[in-house]
Formats: sequence, C-alpha cells, structure tokens
Amino acid sequence: MSKKTHEQQLAARKAQRQAERAAERARQRRMLGITIAAIVSVVVVIVGVVLIAANTSGKETPAAGDTPTSSQPTEAAPGNKPVSIPTALAAPLKRPTALPAEVDCTYTKGGPAAKKVNAPANGKVKASGTTDVTLKTTVGDLGLTLDSALAPCTVNSFVSLVNQKYFDNTICHRLTVGEGLQVLQCGDPSASGSGGPGYSFKDEVFPELKYGRGTLAMANSGPNTNGSQFFIVYGDGSGLDPAYTAFGTVDANGLKAIDKVANAGVAPSETGQGGPGDGKPATEVQITAAVTASKN
Repeated sequence: MSKKTHEQQLAARKAQRQAERAAERARQRRMLGITIAAIVSVVVVIVGVVLIAANTSGKETPAAGDTPTSSQPTEAAPGNKPVSIPTALAAPLKRPTALPAEVDCTYTKGGPAAKKVNAPANGKVKASGTTDVTLKTTVGDLGLTLDSALAPCTVNSFVSLVNQKYFDNTICHRLTVGEGLQVLQCGDPSASGSGGPGYSFKDEVFPELKYGRGTLAMANSGPNTNGSQFFIVYGDGSGLDPAYTAFGTVDANGLKAIDKVANAGVAPSETGQGGPGDGKPATEVQITAAVTASKN
C-alpha cells in the first residue's frame, strides 16, 4: 500500500469518527431535549397539583363577610345545624383595669340610617352600673343585662336606641352554627346585614376579652365602626378575636330560646359567605319590642 493511499484511509476513518461523534452528540441533544421536556411536564403537573390544593384549601370554611354585614371569622359546620352547643355560661367579663368614673363618648354622624333615629349626645357618660333590657321576640323574651363598667359608650347608645324603639319589629338576620362561632346577630332594621343607625362610635375593647355563652357584643365592619348591630354568643365564641365590644350578658332562659333556633339551623337558601353554617335562621327571630326594665 502506498503512503498516499494509507493517508487517505486514515483521513477517511478520521472523518467517519468525527461524523459518528457528531451524530452521537446530536442524538444526545435530542435525548436531553426529550428528558428536559419530560421533566418540565412533570414539574408543571406537580406545580398544578400544589396550586389546586392551595386554592381549594380552606374554601369549605371561608371567613365570614364584613360586619355589620359581619366580619366575624367562622369555621362553618359541615351542615346547617350545630354539631353541639356548649351549655356552660361564660364567666362574667370584667376589665383588668377599671375605667374612670366617667368617660367621654363621641357619636359620629355618617352613613344612611336603616331607620330614622337621633344619635346620643356627645359628652361624659357614667362608667358604672347596669341596665336591664328585655327583647321581646317571636321565640321568647331575651333578658339582657348591660354593663356600663365594660362599655359605657356602647351601653349609652344601645339604651338610646331602645328608648327610640329602633329595634322594634326588626329581624335577627344572621345565625352561625359552626365550631368557634355560634352567634345570633340582630340590630339591623333592613335585615340585610349592612344597615345601621346613621352614626358610629369607637370600640371599647381590651386584649383580655373572651367571648362565651351568654356574651352580648357589638358587630362591626372594622375598627371603630360600631352602630346598631349586635350579636349574642349562645355557644362557642372561641374563634373571635378581642375586636368586638362586649357590653353585657343574656339570661339563661333567653339562651335556651336561641338554642332552639340554632338547632333548627340556617335556612339552606339563605346561607352567607361562611357556607351552610352561616346565614339567615331557618326559624325567624323577630324582635317585636325592646324595653328598658331598670337601671342600677
């Protein structure tokens, strides 16, 4: 074999090896592309599953709507009736530090009034003593004891509304039956959950506030937006932050009457944002009259 022929064969083999290596690299690139695509597909699927899980998590028991439409948080029961209702009355609420003998109360006019009413006069209000109020309702009398040592400005407003017959012939528009929030909410003449007296006043809260069976408190739509809507904790109130002014208690007979309403459940077609455990009571509760009984 001549030298020239041998060099040609070497060149040919070198070219062949280069071509084979180039083909192998191309094949590897194709395989890598397929692998990356597969990995991306798997990642996309995994991310999709995670996002679906995240988006659906908690949607069965969302927070309730704003108050006076009601901003109270809730864990709605699976159905429209309470699984159970605690029967032990909450310990009487007491401020850790007593208020001065008198406090300044300011009632700020604003917003449409669901029922024509005059705001209380601004000025000094006594921060002691109790006032008894009876809510005569279609399910029985609810005896309230308002405590001015807890919330003098709130009590002053509530008594003013009672004396002006603001609560007469109004519907308690909201019932919650879930764990952590078992309340009956009233005080809106429009029964829409957004009605008020045409004025507002500041919160009277403190960090140690707890809400249990028998607590009477104000609903609100955020800090310092108290108006006329109030709620009665008939069972579990452990899901509530200390952001709602407690101003009294409800008597045992009144709570038993509310228990019957709660056990009848929420009207299925009238559920609110909290699901089947939050909405209009299946048994209508109408306040036919509110009467101030006595003052100590």
